[in-house]
Amino acid sequence: MNEHEKINYVEFPATDIEATKAFFSAAFGWSFADYGPEYSAFSDQGLDGGFYKSDRVATATSGSALIVFYSNDLAGTQAKIETAGGSIIKPVFTFPGGRRFHFSDPCGNEYAVWSDQ
Repeated sequence: MNEHEKINYVEFPATDIEATKAFFSAAFGWSFADYGPEYSAFSDQGLDGGFYKSDRVATATSGSALIVFYSNDLAGTQAKIETAGGSIIKPVFTFPGGRRFHFSDPCGNEYAVWSDQ
């Protein structure tokens, strides 16, 4: 549903579109719709979006927005990410309201996963 002046879509850089699709499919069960060799979209993941071919990566240290996933099983989600080829770049730590860790996809983009469990 499109809502006036609400965040509607997000796009991420990907140095390797196929590796990115394989990772998110394996780790989170995502499916993709390709729009040429340099763009692939996903939907129904909390926010729709896509990956575009780029030589750059998105990291919090470079000033990029940090996309944070929620999990009711932090250890289980971390294991799926590692099995799918992601790298843990900040191990689990506590913060007011829960615990979280940061990971990168195979292209080097940074994300986080948090849990209140």
